Amino acid sequence: MDEPQVIIGTPRSDMLASIERNGRHPDTLDLGSNMMLYMVYRYLPAPPVSPTATLSLAGASWVPDGVDRISLLPDVLLRDIISRLPAKDAARTAALASRWRPLWRSAPLSLVDSHLLPDGGASGPFIIGSPSPRAVTAAVSSALAAHPGPFRCVHLTCSTMDEHRGEMARWIDTLVAKGVQELVFVNRPWPIDLRLPAALFSCASLTRLYLGVWRLPDTAAVPRGVSFPNLRELGLCWNVMEDRDLAFMLERSPVLEFLVIMASQTGVRVRLVSRSLRCVQLGHTFLENIDVVEAPHLERLFQWQTVAAAGSRVMANRSFRIKIGNAPKLRVLGYLKPGEQELVVVVQISICKCMCVS
Repeated sequence: MDEPQVIIGTPRSDMLASIERNGRHPDTLDLGSNMMLYMVYRYLPAPPVSPTATLSLAGASWVPDGVDRISLLPDVLLRDIISRLPAKDAARTAALASRWRPLWRSAPLSLVDSHLLPDGGASGPFIIGSPSPRAVTAAVSSALAAHPGPFRCVHLTCSTMDEHRGEMARWIDTLVAKGVQELVFVNRPWPIDLRLPAALFSCASLTRLYLGVWRLPDTAAVPRGVSFPNLRELGLCWNVMEDRDLAFMLERSPVLEFLVIMASQTGVRVRLVSRSLRCVQLGHTFLENIDVVEAPHLERLFQWQTVAAAGSRVMANRSFRIKIGNAPKLRVLGYLKPGEQELVVVVQISICKCMCVS
């Protein structure tokens, strides 16, 4: 039986000591961590709001007839405008006029923690080796507490979660209670296998969920009634998870259409049983097998740079099996490398000429 990867669960201090014993510079550890984070950030969805977006009337110094027609719009339209602004700008609308003051609290809020950095996130993803943004963490806590919800989207990628475990747990409880719809939640390590609070699995309002650099909760202990009834898109990036964790999330997501597993920390046996999945993407992932058991609506199955891990040899190349069962709508299958993947078709399917083989 393969030995587990030695990096999982290893304290940062032990990793630094090992690096120094081998005559390497301590910065090597941060370099490796930043490469991992870069890969995670690369595959996260972009926030739907931006602090650098330009306004169509930017620079205009006059209003033709002096009438503020925007404030005359119905509340439902004004709330929609506010929900499309970064959190700080949304809060500032309360200073425009008395007409706007109560709207911020009743509009679905978009909160992106990188927008709270001094440069508004313009310098790119927050990296290991930079100071922990404690002011940003405090601002996130304040915003979540002040707004009654719901939250249109929340992207939390800047905080060193191990330093803020109390805040992290409260964030999850608040987001569950206030109905977050889109959540991107990344642990800025170290450690890289910090346990994700199980309370997240109670968030029935989610439509899109991306998790990065976590150890997923022990799903065997999660209540049977828990589900993601509205979840349509799920991304798992560089996480530690058991086979049963993935099976649990697929089983409890009855309308899930898009699944991405990017850069797993541990070997994953992907067993697809879903009547809603349409697209699956697997990349830079340690796979044991891919088994499409029951996926009647699956149209695309992509896997690239996938390997089978052996012990601590991170890039071990051993062949694994892709087994296609009931997938009558499957049209695209790629990318296959001769000698590294074995394709087994159990049920006749129709795969068009866009099958990719490299």
